[in-house]
Amino acid sequence: MPSKSPLPAGRDTQATALAEADAQPAAKAKDRSGGGRRIQMRRSDVHGNGVFAVQDLAEGETLIEYKGEVISWKEALRRHPHDPTQPNHTFYFHIDDGRVIDGNVKGNDARWINHSCEPNCEADEVDGRVYIKALRNIAAGEELNYDYGLIIDEPYTPKLLSEFPCWCGSEQCRGTLLTPKDEDEEKKKKKAKKKAEKKKAEKKAEKKEAKKEAKKAEKKAEKKAEAKAEKKSAKKAKSAKD
Repeated sequence: MPSKSPLPAGRDTQATALAEADAQPAAKAKDRSGGGRRIQMRRSDVHGNGVFAVQDLAEGETLIEYKGEVISWKEALRRHPHDPTQPNHTFYFHIDDGRVIDGNVKGNDARWINHSCEPNCEADEVDGRVYIKALRNIAAGEELNYDYGLIIDEPYTPKLLSEFPCWCGSEQCRGTLLTPKDEDEEKKKKKAKKKAEKKKAEKKAEKKEAKKEAKKAEKKAEKKAEAKAEKKSAKKAKSAKD
C-alpha cells in the first residue's frame, strides 16, 4: 500500500506524498513493444513536477514501476525529511511488508506523479514491487495521477487537514490528501478480497498443474508397461519359434 513520509511521533502513515522539485530534463518511458516514449515528466499546473501521457494510453495498461531504494521504516525515519523546508513532501512509498521504497534514491519518473481525488491511475503492488496502471483510457497530453490514500492515526483537525492540502481541482476534490478513514477501511477490504482471489487462483492453477503432471506420469507408466509387455511377447514368440 502507498505510504506517506515518516512524520513526528504519534503519526502512522499509509500513502505516498507529493514532492516539489526543480525542473529536470524530461525522462522517457519506453513502450515495451518498442513504440517510443509513452509518458514524460514536466512541470505541472497542479503541483511542482508531474507526469504526462505522450501517447494515448489504454485502460488497464501498466505505465511505469515506482522505483527506488527499498529500506526499512527505521531507516526511512532516519532519512526524513528529504527537504527540511517541506517535511510533508517526500518520495517514500510504503509497501505491504513494512518496508519503504525511497524514490529519492535510484528513483525514476514515477515519483513525480501527482495525487488526485478523481484519479486516472492506480498504484498496484505485486510481490513487493509497485506499478502505476491506467484506471481508464488516458488521452495524450493528460497528466497522470492516482489517489495517495494518505491515512494518519490521529484526529483530523482543521490544522492537520491544512498541512496536507490537495490542489487536484477535480469535482470530487476533498481539499486534502488525507483519505476519510471509512474509505480506508473499504480499501483494505477490497485489497484483502483481491489478495484472497489471487491466492485462490494460484491454488487452482497449482491443482491443475499437479493433475496435469499426474496424468503425464500415468501415461508414461502406461507406455512403459506396454513396451515391457511387447518386449516380453516378442521374446516369447522368438522362444516358441526356436
